[in-house]
Amino acid sequence: MGFQTVRDLDVKGRRVFLRADLNVPLKEGRITDATRIRETLPTLKCLLDGGASVVLASHLGRPEGKGFEAAFSAAPVATWLKEQGFDCRLASDVNGAAVEAEAAALKPGQVLLLENLRFEKGETKNKEDFAESLAKLADTYVNDAFGAAHRAHASVSGMVGHFPKDRVAAGFLMEKELKALGKVTENPDKPLVVIFGGAKVSDKIELIQNFLGKADAILIGGAMSYTFLKAQGFEIGKSLCEEDKLDLALELLKQAEAKGTRLLLPLDHVAATEFKEDAGCAITVDQNIPADRMALDIGPETVAAYAAEIRAAKTLLWNGPMGVFEMASYASGTLTMAEELAEAADRGAFVLVGGGDSVAAVNKAGVGARMSHVSTGGGASLEFLSGLELPGVAALSK
Repeated sequence: MGFQTVRDLDVKGRRVFLRADLNVPLKEGRITDATRIRETLPTLKCLLDGGASVVLASHLGRPEGKGFEAAFSAAPVATWLKEQGFDCRLASDVNGAAVEAEAAALKPGQVLLLENLRFEKGETKNKEDFAESLAKLADTYVNDAFGAAHRAHASVSGMVGHFPKDRVAAGFLMEKELKALGKVTENPDKPLVVIFGGAKVSDKIELIQNFLGKADAILIGGAMSYTFLKAQGFEIGKSLCEEDKLDLALELLKQAEAKGTRLLLPLDHVAATEFKEDAGCAITVDQNIPADRMALDIGPETVAAYAAEIRAAKTLLWNGPMGVFEMASYASGTLTMAEELAEAADRGAFVLVGGGDSVAAVNKAGVGARMSHVSTGGGASLEFLSGLELPGVAALSK
């Protein structure tokens, strides 16, 4: 992996700075979904069981960066951890002399949760003095916040250099994410089939380009497929289209052919008269969409063709829905893909699902638990899969 993990550290009597992703949704000061905290508990427990005290830190929401804001306080997270039986207290601030004293007073098995890192502008601006002040709070650094690994922030990359190389490690969640993503990008079992959906070609340019020549086939769905179809001269009616990306779409098709990756586009569509759940909808006879209609899902012929590709694959990646799956009338394409991918995983294929909408889709289909890996990373997994270096990962391996 090119870096240490928590398993490699001796933490007995050490004070560990644990950067986690505790950016949970809140309502009236209570946590509505604690998934992100739960994801990092194995790492936290491993450190505490090993005899460490832990300075735990995360961002929460988008405060202005001008100091304390009650609505974004980390207090509900401290309360939740206490309710789970952790000996956890909330720090009086993010950094500074008082917090240093609170950290120094920790005994093995105790947790000090810092206030929201983004109360200080130095976090997002990666200010050296702020990074240094955070590093003073501990003698060991562990990063388990994969979801923030693509940000060059003080707690993610800036402070890491202040620790000796042998006192820096990745947490279990970080390790799990990187191993799973690496299975798709580094020497995947072939055939490798990737499924890309969503609204915009512009959001997925690097992603598509990174898999040209690597993937055996790329299956395109969602609104971005209409830009590709229009670029090839098909009629797309009132469907969404990025007019300024038509040349780029043609260029990507050309590159795919040159690099030996089959780039598949929808063969038929579920097309409606307007963007409404109960609008009159019909299945098109071919790739063309009538002038008075907009395509909102892939049609049955496309579903069958894509399913055949999925069934032949050994490694699969899915990022982005096939249509407007939030509306029942246009959910079939996306939900069928989810079901096919779950069956592929059941057969022993490696199936990785990444990106907020795809994660929501597999959960809606009730098949999330059957996938090989569902990435919690959002933007971080997208950038990793696009071949970009993540500052948080680079800092661990320096």
